[in-house]
Amino acid sequence: MCEKCQDRGFILINQNGLDIARDCECKPLLEFERRCKASGISKAFQEKTFSNFIVGDNQARIVARDVALQYCDAFPEIKDTMKNSFMIQGQVGSGKTHLSIAIAMNIMKIHHTGVVYMPYTESLLRIKQNAMDRTNYANEINKYKNAPVLLIDDLLKGGATQADLKALFEIINYRYLEHKPMIISTEKSDDDLLDVDEATMSRIIEMCRGHHVAMRGRELNYRLYCA
Repeated sequence: MCEKCQDRGFILINQNGLDIARDCECKPLLEFERRCKASGISKAFQEKTFSNFIVGDNQARIVARDVALQYCDAFPEIKDTMKNSFMIQGQVGSGKTHLSIAIAMNIMKIHHTGVVYMPYTESLLRIKQNAMDRTNYANEINKYKNAPVLLIDDLLKGGATQADLKALFEIINYRYLEHKPMIISTEKSDDDLLDVDEATMSRIIEMCRGHHVAMRGRELNYRLYCA
């Protein structure tokens, strides 16, 4: 707890007999911690940063990290444009979730912007479970539609039913029309994505143009080849 403000984020300074509120020096850290808590990103995942992303001498992993860093640097200028999103594609163990989380943590800490984490399989299941209750359904899907930045992890992992695609299109199309940024990780290639649902996936690809990286090859699996 901050000794100066007791975690309120402000201190009172007496001026001419009046108490004037001033931001405490701890306020940026408190706001970052609140964004982290609201994001839905687990404590373990919050430890995934650019500094502990293992690249070794693998050129593909170096390029992926650099593209992710470039996206973070460009974020303030592009966040309200059509091409404001990031997508990373690669097989299991390539580090795509790690880099996606690292981007999210950077955006929350450096650019003071909230992120909502959407694990694809679990989130779509919750949305479908509420399909018969209009209020609960709206509450569940709106948190993904309206998030300042949406992180979709493992898009299309395990496939997609028609109900999945219907909900996914509602989320993606809204964000596409409103120019709301997304960070997306997936094992699928562009062709794989388009084969599943061209209307939805073409919107994603368009929004990620210029900030889009694919990592392929078993040697990229850090679980197999990195100490």
